[in-house]
Amino acid sequence: MSRIGRMPVVVPAGVTVAIDGSNVTVKGPKGELSKTFHSDINIEQEAGQLLVTRPSDKKEHRSLHGLTRALLNNMVVGVSAGFEKKLEINGVGYRAAKQGSKLNLSLGYSHPVEMEDPEGITTEVEGTNKITVKGIDKEKVGEHAANIRKKRQPEPYKGKGIKYADEKIRRKEGKTGKK
Repeated sequence: MSRIGRMPVVVPAGVTVAIDGSNVTVKGPKGELSKTFHSDINIEQEAGQLLVTRPSDKKEHRSLHGLTRALLNNMVVGVSAGFEKKLEINGVGYRAAKQGSKLNLSLGYSHPVEMEDPEGITTEVEGTNKITVKGIDKEKVGEHAANIRKKRQPEPYKGKGIKYADEKIRRKEGKTGKK
């Protein structure tokens, strides 16, 4: 049995789950998420918990078992607590500013980079070099943070660029002079 799939998903107070066949809708204080899962996987609600079961030990069912449970857990955590990713900008003259729902980035290019916040995602700027991406959908938060990072990935020689706050950049040694 799947170690992840066997664990029940605890539904906290203030969160309601509606299961309609393979469609699951989760409502909470932060918002509402709905997702359609594979029809072979059974999702049941018992005593404030969600249980995920699979019909057989086929490879497809085994792989869907843990995935379904993890996605359900992300939905419950998202509507109750939310998700956030923190980014840092390193480099002389590199900065970020928020203007309405647009994120303006100065990253050493000849033009400023403007990024619109997707629906359900908010970005906050602390100072000029810290960006926080927040939202209830873990997938969208991670994707938007990755798209921001992609505008100027950190380089290994000086460490300039946009990196995740908990990311370690492996530094390389520069050129050495002739002897």
